[in-house]
Amino acid sequence: MTRFNTQLVHGLPVGDNATGAVNPPIYNSSTYTFGSVREMPRWDYARSGNPTREFLERQIAQLEHGTRGFAFASGLAAIHAVLSVFSPGDRIVVGDNIYGGTYSLFNEYFAERGIEFDTVDTSDFEALEQAVSGRGPHGVRRAPARAVYFEVLTNPLLKVNDAARISAVAHRYGALSIVDNTFVTPYLQQPLDLGVDVVIHSATKYLAGHSEVTAGLVVVRDDVLAQAVYFAQNRFGGVLAPAECNDVRRGIQTLALRLERQQENAQAIAEYLAASPLVVAVHYPGVSADRDRLLADNGLRGFGGVLSFEVADGVDPEVLLDSLHVFRLAVSLGAVESLAELPSRMTHFELPREERLKVGITDGLIRLAVGIEDKADLIDDLAHAFALASGAHADADSAADSAEVAAVA
Repeated sequence: MTRFNTQLVHGLPVGDNATGAVNPPIYNSSTYTFGSVREMPRWDYARSGNPTREFLERQIAQLEHGTRGFAFASGLAAIHAVLSVFSPGDRIVVGDNIYGGTYSLFNEYFAERGIEFDTVDTSDFEALEQAVSGRGPHGVRRAPARAVYFEVLTNPLLKVNDAARISAVAHRYGALSIVDNTFVTPYLQQPLDLGVDVVIHSATKYLAGHSEVTAGLVVVRDDVLAQAVYFAQNRFGGVLAPAECNDVRRGIQTLALRLERQQENAQAIAEYLAASPLVVAVHYPGVSADRDRLLADNGLRGFGGVLSFEVADGVDPEVLLDSLHVFRLAVSLGAVESLAELPSRMTHFELPREERLKVGITDGLIRLAVGIEDKADLIDDLAHAFALASGAHADADSAADSAEVAAVA
């Protein structure tokens, strides 16, 4: 039985060739030969299955300790496939702080097709139980929810959700527990071991890790769910192409190395921001007084490389972002390069402003996705941008002009 870091490198072989190649082959064929009319071959058509894709799907299932994995063309395609197993009239309880694209998919697509969504603070277990059970105020009762959907570390406020406790509440009422594990990856937590039923990844992020591929992965804990998700994958056809499967596989090999550096950098940056008078709040569990308890209680091995912060009055967040040079102004996360963005304008623009403000996504909130660069360069980049965004440079220029005039006089 190999250990996790070895599984990252080697995966589970599909047993599809005997060439001795160190890396699994990329099969670009869209169709496969039948031995005879009556034969049912392992491979027939690439939408239904492909050896390169199967290698990746088997590997993510191994890493997440699941029954079966599935590879999709994007994270949202993966979420779409999972949500398609529900029917009109079903109700799903959703965490109140989720990715903007997920919010849009739920509220602008599935809600119009008859699925109901109830938003709740998933860290408030009394409210969560009430929502899942269907018990409302004044004795109003509805059917129990069919699922609870949440993120382990929420986007973009980095709240920590207790996967085990949320899953226990869901299961008490016959609901599934579905988690987006993109920010955490199986390196930092394996939610299926904590009772979660379905794990979803935007593999575009940490798993691929190089801003070069768009991909989504799903892992399920039982065969019944596996059949339902496979039906959606095969019939909708949003599968990940073989070359992109190989890109994700290659990225997974270095996940542990990259994520360790990203966490180290994120911790240093969060501490720098927490000490700055130009910052009023830092959202990163690593600088919380409850850091050790959060790790222990949630089966986490770290808090990843994403953080967010709110600037003080007098600091223009747009100027700050436009003044960065090492950080790239871009959406996404989990790659080797560091990225910075304004959620209200970029990753969470789909949320109405009143909804954003209700959950704490202010107009001055900035999200950083920290890469593997030298942390001193990243902090210097932020310091320079803060000086420009806070007007400190204008004070310095004014002082220099005054000194020059005095010297002439």
